[in-house]
Amino acid sequence: MNIGVLLVDDEPLIRSGLRAIINAEPDLSVVGEADDGAAVTPLVRRLRPDVVLIDVRMPIVDGIEATRRLLSNVDDPPRILVLTTFENDDYVFDALRAGASAFLLKRARPDEVVRAIRLLAAGDSLLFPAAIRELAARHAAAEAPVGGLDAAGLTDREAEVLRLLAQGLTNAEIAAQLVVSPETVKTHVAHVLTKLNARDRTQAVIRPYQTGFISPGLPAGEAADPSGGAPAP
Repeated sequence: MNIGVLLVDDEPLIRSGLRAIINAEPDLSVVGEADDGAAVTPLVRRLRPDVVLIDVRMPIVDGIEATRRLLSNVDDPPRILVLTTFENDDYVFDALRAGASAFLLKRARPDEVVRAIRLLAAGDSLLFPAAIRELAARHAAAEAPVGGLDAAGLTDREAEVLRLLAQGLTNAEIAAQLVVSPETVKTHVAHVLTKLNARDRTQAVIRPYQTGFISPGLPAGEAADPSGGAPAP
């Protein structure tokens, strides 16, 4: 299977370097390029790439707005991998919140770029749990919660799995901690994503902080008391 990649960056040198890295792999190919986010949606409709590799900062339509437009206007959209210069860039969190699946530093090694594209194309997650938690917690501390998760109807076990997801644990690690099979965890994770209307694990990590399900002042494994009292045990 060939994995098609759409490159979106306003710097020709960056696109050239990424194109060389991607096209050197037998199972990857650059199917199109753009220097602005405004071109993303029409190009995706025409070229149907598996992954969009997009710069988070561009002068006209940036990666955040391009992500919003793509997910709002294209059925079964490709996975979105955001390129950034700084790991703690607030633009990165805004892009993830808009629906991007992961981010990648522009200083990443060629093998990291290739691995990230393959993981996302396969439907897996490329998580940097500590960095994402830091971004999510900082934004949650500065913003009012957007609404609890009660309406999602998570079971107690699903809520527990969500807290462990927010810590960045893999399915195998969650299974070991809960003393259940990896298949059971996979089922719980699928239910969590469906109930939260989250495209992937990255979105599921962000939601607990946005809603106040996890307090930015607590470890990711502890939930805030919705009544405003002491942390839930």
